[in-house]
Amino acid sequence: MLSIQDYLRYTKPMLLPEIGNEGQKKIKNAKVLVVGAGGLGCPILQYLTTSGVGTIGIVDFDIVELSNLHRQVLYNENHIELPKATTTSEILKNLNPAVNYIPFEEKITTANCESILSQFDVIVDGCDNFATRYLVNDTCLKLGKPLIYGSILKFEGQIAVFNNKGSKNLRDLFPEPPNPEDVPNCSLNGVLGTLPGIIGTMMAHETLKIITDLPCLTNELIIFNTLEWSFIKLKF
Repeated sequence: MLSIQDYLRYTKPMLLPEIGNEGQKKIKNAKVLVVGAGGLGCPILQYLTTSGVGTIGIVDFDIVELSNLHRQVLYNENHIELPKATTTSEILKNLNPAVNYIPFEEKITTANCESILSQFDVIVDGCDNFATRYLVNDTCLKLGKPLIYGSILKFEGQIAVFNNKGSKNLRDLFPEPPNPEDVPNCSLNGVLGTLPGIIGTMMAHETLKIITDLPCLTNELIIFNTLEWSFIKLKF
């Protein structure tokens, strides 16, 4: 049920006929897990929080470093060397104290993945390594959870929605993870701080559309080149 505060806070989205009262109720009742509180995770978490998603889980075993600050916009220098998951939860409480935040200060592994993901309705993959991506994808497939996928490299970002209402999953697009020697080293490749903001916001947008039963990406991969502003949508 929506409160008076909800009506005041979420007036603008509720004015959309596609959202309205019922859509905002769905958002309030939703439970979303964000895997990774880094470059992609920060804008995802910000917009899910301010949109009023009722329960938000945050998985990240890492700590904040100075080199994170140009793109991981939730943090500042006072947060350096603090754990991201719990720190993010405290920061987000200031944005929207009505949301229930559940931090997981641990690495996603085969031992804990299913138990963590099973607590949530929608999973958002903002991680930065293929082992975790495939583990999360396979677990979502097993549990029947929709998965929002995003990745960034240099000036380019990708986004897709997997396993939503019978749609295809990551292995239908990329059957196996690449060989480690073929994977670009993230620490050796640069990125403008705005790119994860752009792609992360798009991922949050797709998440809200899934929650509210609006049309979303289905068996499609968006490749967005922000250097040349080229936008490609591939069917798979």
